[in-house]
Amino acid sequence: MDALNLIDGWPVDHAAAGVVAADGTVLARRGPTTEPFRLASVTKLLSSYAVLVAVEEGALEYATPAGPEGASVRHLMAHTGGYDFASETVRFAPGARRLYSNTGFDALAAAVEEATGIGFAQYLAEAVFEPLGMASSALRGSAAADGVSTVDDLLRFAAELQSPTLVAPQTLAEATSVQYPGTAGVLPGFGRQARNDWGLGFELKAEKTPHWTGSRNSPATFGHFGQSGTFLWVDPAAGLACVALADRDFGPWAAEAWPALSDAVLARND
Repeated sequence: MDALNLIDGWPVDHAAAGVVAADGTVLARRGPTTEPFRLASVTKLLSSYAVLVAVEEGALEYATPAGPEGASVRHLMAHTGGYDFASETVRFAPGARRLYSNTGFDALAAAVEEATGIGFAQYLAEAVFEPLGMASSALRGSAAADGVSTVDDLLRFAAELQSPTLVAPQTLAEATSVQYPGTAGVLPGFGRQARNDWGLGFELKAEKTPHWTGSRNSPATFGHFGQSGTFLWVDPAAGLACVALADRDFGPWAAEAWPALSDAVLARND
């Protein structure tokens, strides 16, 4: 799949990418796929998966109170807890608005720690990284944005997201379905969306436009991008997932380059 050659022309110092099929077959790799990159908000996918494991283990429930008064684990995972982006200022009532919040994910991590008695970084490692063989991945701070990983590790994770082994398929199906349908909000980097659809930690493409994925990506596509120049998407309709990591912060270059790469990947799969 020579579509990944496009990353060679990105205005970055280092970039790596990979594509994995629904059956776990890695279809292509490009660049230094064993090199660790800062993930920024792609971290939220990993942290969310650890929360799903905690829910399945019975350590907490989606209805467990967390964050602002009246908010729950479900609210925080769906970015409807009401917290400001990076402070504990409460700007909306729980469920009223899709307000993307790093603070909400830190509150999620605290809820897991309280419920399990295990530090969240350790819990994430034991619940997700170790069973998937993600030996080069770690959480070095906030559950919202301080993950470090490689393309090779994230391809293992993307395979898990297409054929789950750590959680039940119905658990992942719920996590990748719309929570609080019809909720408006701002998709960071791409402006206000009348329907800013989100799952439980997973951003959903749905009918959003503009978007960081490609025009060929189906509305069922889910994943996340990171401010550090990273993304991971899964397109169930195509039976593919794509990971790309770079060492330049998100900006106009990424808003142009990422959809082009995604479309090239999907075109080669037609």
